[in-house]
Amino acid sequence: MFTIDTIMSTDLITIAEDASLADARSIMHENHIHHLPVVNDDNEVIGLVTLTNVLAATDSFLRDDDSRIHATEIVLRDVMVRDVATVDRHASLRSAALFLEKHRIGCLPVVDDDKLCGIITDTDFVAVAINLLEQLEASEPDLDDFDEEADGEEVA
Repeated sequence: MFTIDTIMSTDLITIAEDASLADARSIMHENHIHHLPVVNDDNEVIGLVTLTNVLAATDSFLRDDDSRIHATEIVLRDVMVRDVATVDRHASLRSAALFLEKHRIGCLPVVDDDKLCGIITDTDFVAVAINLLEQLEASEPDLDDFDEEADGEEVA
């Protein structure tokens, strides 16, 4: 059985709940990520900020400057997802993939003894699928070889 810890990302970027929406947006932009776990001082997951959350909470530039709420004024605890699904680092890849698909979510923070130790995203599963497809294609016989062996006979 392949487990989560074989493909999870461990180079974690996290944020505190008292950070601003502008902070989260900057971190996501600078690191090219779409999911940002919110952790407490004990490194426990207490929330999650996604790119979708950031975009939904960002005030429109079409509003007047006087009535607009700037991203620096919005605290993450007010916009983060609080009921965050997590996965144990020893869980199977298959069960995690099925969970992501069933619940239509893009990531699962990975925990070990309730402490954040990694994150697994839908992009990680796409990478696994690509790797498996490449292995499958490499193990398939080359149809051009069959054509040459047939010496003019039609090959079905």
